[in-house]
Amino acid sequence: MPDWLLYTGSREPHDGVDRLPDPPPWRAFDGGPVLPHPDGGPGDPHQATTYLPSDDAVQQVNAALYLRRPLLVTGPPGTGKSTLAYAVAHELGLGPVLHWPITSRTTLRDGLYQYDPLTRLYAASHDRMPDDDDIGRFIRLGPLGTALLPYGRPRVLLVDEIDKSDIDLPNDLLTIFEKGAYEIAELTRRADTSAEVMTADGPSATITRGTVRCRAFPFVVLTSNGEREFPPAFLRRCVTVELRQPAGEAELAAIVREHLGPLADRSDDLVRRFLERSSAGTLATDQLLNAVYLCRHADAEDRRALADRIMPYLTAPIDDE
Repeated sequence: MPDWLLYTGSREPHDGVDRLPDPPPWRAFDGGPVLPHPDGGPGDPHQATTYLPSDDAVQQVNAALYLRRPLLVTGPPGTGKSTLAYAVAHELGLGPVLHWPITSRTTLRDGLYQYDPLTRLYAASHDRMPDDDDIGRFIRLGPLGTALLPYGRPRVLLVDEIDKSDIDLPNDLLTIFEKGAYEIAELTRRADTSAEVMTADGPSATITRGTVRCRAFPFVVLTSNGEREFPPAFLRRCVTVELRQPAGEAELAAIVREHLGPLADRSDDLVRRFLERSSAGTLATDQLLNAVYLCRHADAEDRRALADRIMPYLTAPIDDE
């Protein structure tokens, strides 16, 4: 492996991220005071430790880390787009992955923070909040808002299925990613300059003057199934990588062995059947894993017929179009 690679795809945890050089001058951030990095694994240990990245994916992950840019990961279902975030967090010891699933109703504010004025009003009416000093306990940072706190090492943020978002969300994210900062409006109006707020996945954090600014830009993975195109301004600010389905029987068999170990024995016929069916319609690798596992445990005379039922096409077969 070239010496410049911090993430190697080895799946063995190491402290290579400590070799990350200073950012380019236009991507330097100075948030503070520096927060301690949260303890714990990435949150999906099996996926993180069995993922086999392509050489292209390894190169582009490192490019995103060095350049402090989001990584836009595209590809068909089942190619490991989301898993890549957990694999990087596991190998580089970057702590729990902050997961932000996207729908058509998701707004930028959802990812940054939530403020609960009704609960605050209820607390005030019952003399549980004597003054304005407790407003922070009614604010909880979202996955994006937490990732932008001034950690000394980058947090991993998974923005899942961004192609399902409202048309404005990618452009709204551009401003946040460029600034590496955001404001909490409810705190900027306070006389007190600091407030304690809840984070998305850990202890509270102190916010000063209502502004959050990162120090280590997070490693952001944006996944897309290709259901829409993104604006050129958005694309040029991302590092991109397209994941593909495994190319042949040997690569598929290796994936099955990584996930299922001894249960993968005598699964060659199912791997070949998966490849045969893939030529006529869209399938995902996790369907093959399900079929191999089930056929090892189910008492079925016709493994092929059972596998076909567990591996339905995700799109209309070519002959049906």
